[in-house]
Amino acid sequence: MSFQFRHAICNEAFQGWSFADTCKTVKKAGYTGFEIAPFTLAEDPATIPAAQRKEYRDIIQSEGLTFAGLHWLMVSPKGLHVTTPDAALREKSWRHIHSLIELCADLGPNGVLVFGSPQQRSTTGGLSPAQATRNFVDGLAQVAPHAAERGVKVLLEALPKGQCDVVGTLDEAAALVRQIGHPSILTMFDTHNAVDEIEPHAVLVERHFGLIRHVHVNEMDGKHCGQGNYDFKPVLRTLKRLNYQGWVSLEAFDFSFGGEAIATQSLRYLEAEIARLDA
Repeated sequence: MSFQFRHAICNEAFQGWSFADTCKTVKKAGYTGFEIAPFTLAEDPATIPAAQRKEYRDIIQSEGLTFAGLHWLMVSPKGLHVTTPDAALREKSWRHIHSLIELCADLGPNGVLVFGSPQQRSTTGGLSPAQATRNFVDGLAQVAPHAAERGVKVLLEALPKGQCDVVGTLDEAAALVRQIGHPSILTMFDTHNAVDEIEPHAVLVERHFGLIRHVHVNEMDGKHCGQGNYDFKPVLRTLKRLNYQGWVSLEAFDFSFGGEAIATQSLRYLEAEIARLDA
């Protein structure tokens, strides 16, 4: 069977839509995966009752979609921070990650937690980036056994310096993943957040391919695919050649086009680019 990309989309482009209508529209556009920002489900995702989790899971499955995972992990509840020198707040914040591991597993098997959350991991309280990074690594290592128990992968996302001063490149993220050395702690690649990378993105993806479990696609200005000039073909070509089995998931930040247009236009554009890979 020829290689097929697995396309997913993040749900927050569908603000104001019902969960069921969002899933129907995503499936109609041609996606097979569905990624969720937990703050869109509840102010405190830990409080979502078991029956509601099952309903979300059943809706996803009934529409023929596969749950891909969670991202924007720490938007709510407010005030959390995972690298702060305040030990009590840090512990509370990592408990939130534990609760998201539970939510992720409850929504579907083999999900990922994409750990970006720049404001909640940047240096604070007088710590240096190195000290904050140590706190981040310690927390990731601490949640790893729970993630393994529930079949969840926690993915350390590199973020550009304009957003965050803790873990800024894919090389750095991959080095920390290797340092932690646990199969449930891996990394991912995001085209939009790779703005500071010096090497070609396809080169970085190939170098760290063994640790990459998820790919976010978007234009460098945050619009959906096809609204800018990012050339997705080198990264897509590398993923195809290496038989990538994870999701290629659209994470748009500009929702002004509307959810349905974002979903459809982006996937048609990516499909056209994929068709050119072997041309």
